[in-house]
Amino acid sequence: MSEELHRILVVDDEERIRRLLKMYLEKEGYRIEEAEDGETALRMATHGEFDLILLDVMLPGIDGIEVCTRLRQVKSTPVIMLTAKGEEMNRVQGFEVGADDYVVKPFSPREVIYRVKAILRRSSATAFLTKETMTSNNIVFPHLIIEHDAHRVMAGGQEVSLTPKEYELLHYLAISPDKVFSREELLKDVWNYEFFGDLRTVDTHVKRLREKLNKVSPEAAMMITTVWGVGYKLEVSK
Repeated sequence: MSEELHRILVVDDEERIRRLLKMYLEKEGYRIEEAEDGETALRMATHGEFDLILLDVMLPGIDGIEVCTRLRQVKSTPVIMLTAKGEEMNRVQGFEVGADDYVVKPFSPREVIYRVKAILRRSSATAFLTKETMTSNNIVFPHLIIEHDAHRVMAGGQEVSLTPKEYELLHYLAISPDKVFSREELLKDVWNYEFFGDLRTVDTHVKRLREKLNKVSPEAAMMITTVWGVGYKLEVSK
């Protein structure tokens, strides 16, 4: 089972929740480590190598938003935020600082497993590809190169560190250059399930993607174009 190689850090100040998640995730073959506060989580996530982090927003010490913010300065480890029902602002903040997904408490363990698998399945970025678009695994534009087999993005001659969801979003736009996608389409095809109106998820990911590209290649960043009132496209110079 390929999942046996995946290490997941579960961060929550409630031992009951950590034990519940650990039990269900270990049944799927994942290797689980735990942290009960923000400082410990940040230290473990920064110095260790994890494939994914389940991160509660409300933590003693530094909260989950701050943990994710600091982590994103040094690593692109996928993060699923755990938020209490009704904490919409926390979810928005989580996406803005680089979280890949969120799960609302009280949650179904099956839902958590589904979302964990969706992010860990590195090949999920190919789920929306057709045979025609897969004839070449490299997508090459003047200022942007996407090496799909390696999940590597080069802009302005430098590698750009992206989270899995940022990569999938960029790749999805790139395989259909100049085609305009609505936010609803992007949520459905890139996130693989409905977000029930959280269209800002797309906006915050596009914003972060542009910021990362702009640091090494303003030309590459400008390729991601907003089509007002509709959505986004990857514009290629003729």
